[in-house]
Amino acid sequence: MFDHVGLGVSSLSGSKAFFLQALAPLKAALVMEGPYGVGIGQNGKPSLWLSETKVRPAPLHLAFVAANRAEVDAFYQAALAAGGKDNGPPGLRPHYHPNYYGAFVIGPDGHNVEAVCHKAEA
Repeated sequence: MFDHVGLGVSSLSGSKAFFLQALAPLKAALVMEGPYGVGIGQNGKPSLWLSETKVRPAPLHLAFVAANRAEVDAFYQAALAAGGKDNGPPGLRPHYHPNYYGAFVIGPDGHNVEAVCHKAEA
């Protein structure tokens, strides 16, 4: 449904570094950068826009698609290494559905950042 999402952050450089490291296992990279902020995405298309704001943003829940469970695991480790705080280690969440495999971290501005795979384990 969404083409892209814009997110105000308190430190553009800090959030850029966090999201690039955390989302690298999901094959996301820096796509665009300018005075307006940065665009992060896959295959040359920015899906997540970050721009600095003087007001601390309200925490959001951002869930990113992982191709498989190994990508969820790698996201979690990369996000923790980037300074994220654990908010739920990789694992099944059967209360959502039997194959919901996700991991959650709290990012620099308090956002709950998730990677999720909806596929059964291969």
